[in-house]
Amino acid sequence: MNAIWVKYLPGVIRAKLEARPGLQSVIGNSGWLFADKILRMGVGLLVGVWIARYLGPAQFGLWNYATAFAAIFSAFATLGLDGIVIRELVKRPDRQNVLLGTAFILKLIGGVITLLVSVLAILLLRSGETLTIWLVGISAAGFIFQSVNVIDFYFQAKVQSRYTVMAANAAFLLMTGMKIFLLLTSAPLIAFAWVGLGEMVLTALFLIAAYKLNHFDMREWRYERRIMFELLTESWPLILAGLAVMLYMRIDIVMLQGMAGDREVGIYAAATRLSEIWYFLPTVIVSSVSPSIIKYHAIDLNLYISRLRKLYFLMAWLAIGVALPISLLSKQLVSILYGYEFKEAALVLAIHLWASIAVFLGVASSQYLLVEKLQKISFYRTLIGLVCNILLNLILIPKMGAVGAAIATVISYFIATFALIFFKETRGHAVYLLVALFVRH
Repeated sequence: MNAIWVKYLPGVIRAKLEARPGLQSVIGNSGWLFADKILRMGVGLLVGVWIARYLGPAQFGLWNYATAFAAIFSAFATLGLDGIVIRELVKRPDRQNVLLGTAFILKLIGGVITLLVSVLAILLLRSGETLTIWLVGISAAGFIFQSVNVIDFYFQAKVQSRYTVMAANAAFLLMTGMKIFLLLTSAPLIAFAWVGLGEMVLTALFLIAAYKLNHFDMREWRYERRIMFELLTESWPLILAGLAVMLYMRIDIVMLQGMAGDREVGIYAAATRLSEIWYFLPTVIVSSVSPSIIKYHAIDLNLYISRLRKLYFLMAWLAIGVALPISLLSKQLVSILYGYEFKEAALVLAIHLWASIAVFLGVASSQYLLVEKLQKISFYRTLIGLVCNILLNLILIPKMGAVGAAIATVISYFIATFALIFFKETRGHAVYLLVALFVRH
């Protein structure tokens, strides 16, 4: 049966899509995910910029430091389960309640561990800084409620992300309204952190409601120790990789704060907010095509490789299409959005944007590693990137501040993504990444 939106397309396009319901599902699912991210990118960016201008570089930097610090430990909350559970739901839909129930318990425990570890770590590092400790604790508490996001795994496996989008956007819009109220009433910094936690709580509640609307009930979920061991046996390299990913994506902010102070973090965070906002693009596309890639792997290996190479080509040029125009207009963008107080963010933005090529290709190639069950290599290449990032930060931040952190990020991201060439199992596939700009299939 054709999707409703197909009948509104031009005749030539409609004729090609009418006989391909699978492609319709992918496009429709991607459309919902894009709508979600575009709404967040538009409304979220405007309100985020308003908050940055309201708080100023120093307080804005402190807030971003706290959220980055909590995010470093988020691998203990996600447990590397996302892609694995989605894959198993595609392969074994009859095991839905066991897979979701077991994943929920694991992620709930992981969320509690993340909160405890984050608070303990910040107490050891910045004892006596009450506001910083509270900001980290509130940020980390959100990971407990993200355990309900296992419902999203079901919708992704069924290529029905519209339910997740509606749930998340309802919470987002409500809490965005609350942030505007806080801005208008000159609220303190910590109030914005509480609103961020409130958004996660509401998202969890709305996801539960969406699941019930699809005639399912969380009370039917079951926990099985055998499934737990199966999931953790496969996911532990991804847990380590996730920890390494968050370290090398957020260690720059933590190191920048330690070596240059909150204001420099605020400048860097303002720039990366404009740069990293585009990172949803590869995630949306890959999450939509991953079920079909998994199926092609089992049916036709040549077609599977061909689809991966087309995906890499798309990712490379999509990243360039984002980075080139924005980097050229970085001064104007920063001036219009953030104002004179954040003027140093323009150069940071112009540099940091080019990390998107490595990020887009990295997200796409991670799907290949997942399908091939090469999660260990995901960890190794991320670890390589992390080590490079730390070393480069130690050299560049004392000399160049936020600009040095941006340069370190770009170089280390590229090293991590193309590190597949160092491993025998992936060396041939690494060539596909290296020629992604020039070869489509």
